Amino acid sequence: MRRDVGGWTVRWDAGRAAAAVRSGAWKNRSIADEAADLLARAPDHIVVVEGEREVTVREVHAEATRLARALVGRGLAPGDTISFQLPNWHEAVVISLAAAMAGLVLNPITPIYRDAEVGFMLADSRSRLIFVPQTFRGYDFAAMMRRVQAGLASPVEVVVLRGDAAGFTGWDRLLADGDGDQPLPGADPDAVKLVMYTSGTTGRAKGVLHSHNSLQAENWARQAHLGVGAGDVLFNPSPVTHVTGALYSLCMPFTLGVTTILMDVWDPAAAVGIMRHRRATGMIASTIFLEALLAEARRQDEHLPDLRFYLCGGAQVRPETIHDAAGHFTNCVFARIYGSTEVPNITAGINRRADTALGAETDGQIFGCEARVVDPVTGAPVAPGEVGEIVARGPQMFLGYTRAEDNRDAFDADGFFRMGDLGRLVHDDFIVITGRKKDLIIRGGENISPKEVEDVLLGHPAIADIAIVAMPSARTGEMACAFVIARAGQAIDLPEIKRFLVAAGLAMQKIPEHLELVDDLPRTAIGKVRKDVLRATARDIAAAASAA
Repeated sequence: MRRDVGGWTVRWDAGRAAAAVRSGAWKNRSIADEAADLLARAPDHIVVVEGEREVTVREVHAEATRLARALVGRGLAPGDTISFQLPNWHEAVVISLAAAMAGLVLNPITPIYRDAEVGFMLADSRSRLIFVPQTFRGYDFAAMMRRVQAGLASPVEVVVLRGDAAGFTGWDRLLADGDGDQPLPGADPDAVKLVMYTSGTTGRAKGVLHSHNSLQAENWARQAHLGVGAGDVLFNPSPVTHVTGALYSLCMPFTLGVTTILMDVWDPAAAVGIMRHRRATGMIASTIFLEALLAEARRQDEHLPDLRFYLCGGAQVRPETIHDAAGHFTNCVFARIYGSTEVPNITAGINRRADTALGAETDGQIFGCEARVVDPVTGAPVAPGEVGEIVARGPQMFLGYTRAEDNRDAFDADGFFRMGDLGRLVHDDFIVITGRKKDLIIRGGENISPKEVEDVLLGHPAIADIAIVAMPSARTGEMACAFVIARAGQAIDLPEIKRFLVAAGLAMQKIPEHLELVDDLPRTAIGKVRKDVLRATARDIAAAASAA
């Protein structure tokens, strides 16, 4: 452990840090260093596209420099935290670069969060200043910040973008304060660069700490595996306040010289047109984006011949979706990938269309890190092909959480991060995720992974979507409760589910014993099913049944 310049206590292993530098995974450079080099060799390169606006390296570097000087002029010093709660606007790229120039810690906050979450994250991250839109999608963020400020123990300056600041600081006014030529402090590549909060679907959100080196390591891994670099145009509807959007829109344009296309409100029809017009070559986004993009491209009979890779993760991906996409976009490699905010890149998917089956039916090949599958209780390695908990470590691993108590059980004795996911190794070093450790159903002493059953039932012609969770049972302790969205005009019941699963060869104890037909499933902003919500619903159903 060591003390960071910002006062955070971070996990640190000098030996592994030196190894990361020797291997080239850590370059000991921030995006400010990379941006300066890019400015020198290609000042007119378009680095960001937002709508019809094209922003060159020269423009974004000049604006970021002014912003960094304005922030330093306000007394912010290396290690201080600034936040932003912005949609996918080009100013987010400017703010991120300015933070690196000034050695500040960046805290992106997802726009869907409101008073309680924003207040907690500002306080927990020790933020000094926050950037917000005046309004976005009909919500008044400036009004929210007046309420949030009243509850904060330490004041936070509020900077309002694209509207009337109404008593707060305006973006243009702040930039005007940065006129001058004072030098900027820059950043230690090993210092904390990012505080990003997990979704908090099962309790209080956890603040994930990344350094400049750990974030950059993920981008270098993408270059090594897919050859991503200058000439690539990445289409990015993923929020820049999530780790995917931050990596590929806030960092990669400077690290690898790509162009990032930002979309602030997801519109599949517009996305297909933009990708065609801009000749997009890549996309790294969650399942909901892929499904909608494929449906719209089919409707338009558009095959996007310049698209060469699509990496899909963040939520359950059906093998059929990958196969269907590969069949329609015939020049593109599609693959499921696996990672988290804490360890963004554990697998790299595939890089050849000849391996599409592996891209569809596994969650990718371990790349750029170490990963093991271990017994969820003892931590001992399991035999190849057996299901266990996935643990991982590597140069892209985070430095720990903001709160010491969140670190206590998060790592094993060898420094591997406990992912909380269950899976198995196939083909030597490909991972197949079988579920979440916390989602295990313990029925009569037997462990049941819901994802295994869900994957089979997604092949039923009457089932559009499904989520299986534990329901209390007086007889077996727990039983499987299936929440099912039926396809339009189709019917499904428990006997048919049993018949289908038996025909597929599943053991009887894995068959759901309760069925709830629903119109929708609760989800996070990136499409993950909120199984905590469904478990609570299942408990309520069981309690009502026992009381009847």
